[in-house]
Amino acid sequence: MSGMRTERAGERKCRILAIETSCDETSAAVVEDGKRILSNVVSSQVETHRLYGGVVPEIASRKHVESITWIIEQALKEAKLDASSIDAVAVTQGPGLVGSLLVGLVSAKALAAGLGVPLIGVHHIAGHIYANELIGEIRYPAMALVVSGGHTELVHLPERGRFEKIGQTRDDAVGEAYDKVARAIGLPYPGGPHIDRLAQQTDDELPMPRAWLEQESYDFSFSGLKSAVLAVLNQARMKGEPVIPARLARGFQESVIDVLVEKTMRACEAYGVRQVLLAGGVAANKGLRAAMTARCEAAGLPLLIPPLSLCTDNAAMIAAAAFLKWERGAFSPLELKAEPLLALETW
Repeated sequence: MSGMRTERAGERKCRILAIETSCDETSAAVVEDGKRILSNVVSSQVETHRLYGGVVPEIASRKHVESITWIIEQALKEAKLDASSIDAVAVTQGPGLVGSLLVGLVSAKALAAGLGVPLIGVHHIAGHIYANELIGEIRYPAMALVVSGGHTELVHLPERGRFEKIGQTRDDAVGEAYDKVARAIGLPYPGGPHIDRLAQQTDDELPMPRAWLEQESYDFSFSGLKSAVLAVLNQARMKGEPVIPARLARGFQESVIDVLVEKTMRACEAYGVRQVLLAGGVAANKGLRAAMTARCEAAGLPLLIPPLSLCTDNAAMIAAAAFLKWERGAFSPLELKAEPLLALETW
């Protein structure tokens, strides 16, 4: 980019305008020095996709096209800045739905080129992890548990900006499992909040299996648990017996939380980390937040959990992660492509 402006004369703060369109939230934010949120505007498509019981990619990308311009304008307005005050434009490069990613990428490229500022491509999961830096200081080495509708991963952070994925789901992501179980019980999409609410209503859980896998493995598997829930429902229907939804929800959630928390704490001990990070949409789950808090307190490990507004997809987290690249001068070319399967380790 000839004539690219990388800093403003007499101004030491870095203001990044970030765009997030990896799935079904259209978001734009302005963040200062990677930590101070000046604005964070999110437009959700949940009501649209609820009609179909899940995200429809073609509809998601169309909704992004309809919303992206006014979302960016609103982010600048709430930050009380004009576009000339922006030092860089960040955007989610991947992973995500390719059609959705492309809408954000095209918008970010146009802005960066028009303003003459750097473009910074960001990994979506790096964004979720560094959402924690918007609320506190990350101490390294750290261990991040990433839980969302599309991801369930344990990520070791040996130092700032380095990621080592040590565990991941072998089938369903935890958020996906929540949605499928909720649908089986007859709850609306998205299922996670409804299962969590039901689970809080009883202490009498319906016992469910735990998938621990191999003894040394930090991987996860939730397809068997989902099948166990379906088996309970089918057997009850055949026998004409009622199933109390709260008991089933509690049993399912306790199984999920036990495995997530136990594997995370085991990994923390093995890697000698100084802090635990919770990240992703399912980090909003009250049961998981409470269980992880209790275990970390017992182990004497500091825990960072973003507020609910920063757990789900948002552009402020993308700006926070982009600031790491800003510090290194690691900018992206205007030929940047959407990468639906972008690897976290090489980001």
